[in-house]
Amino acid sequence: MTFAGPAGADGPEPADESAPEPGRRSPAPLLAVCAGYFMVILDVTIINVAVPVIGRELSASLTGIQWITDGYTLAFAGFLMTGGALGDRLGNRRIFCSGVVVFTASSAGCALAPDALFLVAARVVEGIGAALIVPGSLALLQQAYPDPATRARAFGLWGSMAGTAASAGPLLGGLLVSTVGWRWVFLINLPVGVACLVLTLRQVAPSPRDTARALDRPAQCAVVATVALLTAALNEAGRRGWTDPVVLTGLALAAAAAAVFVLRERLAASPALPLGLLRSRAMSGGAAIGLLFNLGFYGMVFTASLDFQRRRGLSALETGAALFPAVAMTMFASALSGRLTRRTGDRPLVVSGMLLAALGLAGWAVAGPDPGYPLLVLPMMAAGFGTSFALTGSTATVMGAAPPGYPGVASALFNTTRQIGSATGVALGGSLLSMDAAHGAGPRTSMAVGALAYLTAAGLAWLCVPGKPGQA
Repeated sequence: MTFAGPAGADGPEPADESAPEPGRRSPAPLLAVCAGYFMVILDVTIINVAVPVIGRELSASLTGIQWITDGYTLAFAGFLMTGGALGDRLGNRRIFCSGVVVFTASSAGCALAPDALFLVAARVVEGIGAALIVPGSLALLQQAYPDPATRARAFGLWGSMAGTAASAGPLLGGLLVSTVGWRWVFLINLPVGVACLVLTLRQVAPSPRDTARALDRPAQCAVVATVALLTAALNEAGRRGWTDPVVLTGLALAAAAAAVFVLRERLAASPALPLGLLRSRAMSGGAAIGLLFNLGFYGMVFTASLDFQRRRGLSALETGAALFPAVAMTMFASALSGRLTRRTGDRPLVVSGMLLAALGLAGWAVAGPDPGYPLLVLPMMAAGFGTSFALTGSTATVMGAAPPGYPGVASALFNTTRQIGSATGVALGGSLLSMDAAHGAGPRTSMAVGALAYLTAAGLAWLCVPGKPGQA
């Protein structure tokens, strides 16, 4: 069986000449797609330990240092829906490859940045490239592996890439910064990007495209404004507090932009996100589950990272090593759930993963005001394993609910809600840490909030994630 696409695929040449000949279970498309996703997630985590050094060498202000991180995050979260819509319209392989080119080129620009302003601009472009890569990655896996069992394993390995990149980022960043310099934090993307592009063009078939579908530019602008304003407000809430006028203004503007988006989608002949998709229990429920488990996991990682460095006095590299038990569990939990889903269906795996993660963070919350590090290892491992164990099933739920012609939009919706969940978790963690930095009440409260988010996700999974075929 080949991967040949229908007429209108994104390759200019005939599909039977451009598509590779591997069988349906060939790992080559998976390797290509996962390489791109790995780059994107690695860039989120590897920068954290490098930012203080970058700020010193480029004489950046505190605001400039913040925007080195936030510029990427805002562009990535804001343009995900645009990337998904472009993929469905012009071909997901074409947009995925375009994203890889943009991301790789802008990484080179980051590495060569002469000053902080140039670096921030390059990081924004990098975020746009990431937003083109991620929606297409899931859509291409769905295209390349039509068999449900094979696709579930592919989704599992795709999810494990996030854990691998998240766990490698702090350690690799610390190693590079302390040996060859911070510019190699970005240069490391170049060989990965080139390999990803070559593999994708050679091993992934052209994708169907729907050029007759208009690109709803007003709706795209509204969703970019909504997500960017919301993410910026949440980032500032962690620093300024939730009642700060800047935060309240950002949240109000985000709500107004969201209202404009909904109104536009109701009136548009070819909406960017058909509102009927959100009436699907599997689609909307799966997206909400993604938001909640990202809130719990990334809130835990952020809170633990600051607590280890500020209150326990660990260095950046020591903090990365201390967090390794949590993020290391994510490296194989998704792959394991991808193998089990054929026997059990997605629902038991998502529910059990969320309950395990909730138990882990609840264990941290009740461990006392100043628990020793060994007491925190099991809670962190439970949160990491449970989150990643549930990722495969929730991903399959959202992508399985996508109607024909909308896999990119469905992937973008899922990943946008996850980004919002991450930003919310970080903002809550920052606010709670500032409440009682000396006595440890902030971290414990943050973990309790994360446990509640996981419990809510478990309840949603029971209602929204399908069981085995033939079950309700």
